[in-house]
Amino acid sequence: MNFSNRSERKKSAVKSAAILQGAKQEFLANGYAATSMDRVAAAAGVSKATVYSHFQDKTGLFSALIQQMAEEKFRSSSFDIRRENALSGEPRKVLTHLAKDFLDEAACDSQFCEFMRLIIGESGRFPELSEPYIQNVAKPILDELTRYLSSCSELGLSDPTASARMFVGTLVYFVMLQRMLGAAATMPIESDRMIKTLVDSIAPLPS
Repeated sequence: MNFSNRSERKKSAVKSAAILQGAKQEFLANGYAATSMDRVAAAAGVSKATVYSHFQDKTGLFSALIQQMAEEKFRSSSFDIRRENALSGEPRKVLTHLAKDFLDEAACDSQFCEFMRLIIGESGRFPELSEPYIQNVAKPILDELTRYLSSCSELGLSDPTASARMFVGTLVYFVMLQRMLGAAATMPIESDRMIKTLVDSIAPLPS
């Protein structure tokens, strides 16, 4: 009986993985509005009933996909702000490494950038699309960074929460403008120059 249950759970997990992979393919290729559960089922090689049995609706499927991508990214990424010792050390070095890792990841992970483009582009019509990204990606990063900056009393920050948002927001905007919108050709700026100025604003060198 236990063996049967384990076998069923394994089959269910395999189908869930196939559905999420099919959903990723369809969302990236066609956008959120044009992606149907029929298309996801066909891409995953399962029935539409199976898709609905694993994920309640298209919004739930999209949310699960963002959560999976966030977990995979944090697990494999050098920019894993939650890993042990990721936020230990002298603030300037920690912030510089974080910024470099973030931009390196953005440069290598074009698929995640495409999902960012999809969320931003369609969240006006479908505001529920932004919530999975906020809860699974943005909030964990900002919460951890805020805790770290709050612990760095030597920085004398009056508002660590705002400083954390400024730090991450600057990096995200750099990726959006330079890489997603293609401004690197017309408005070039070296990432090291931008990172140094950003770090200087939060953790300035002693005078």
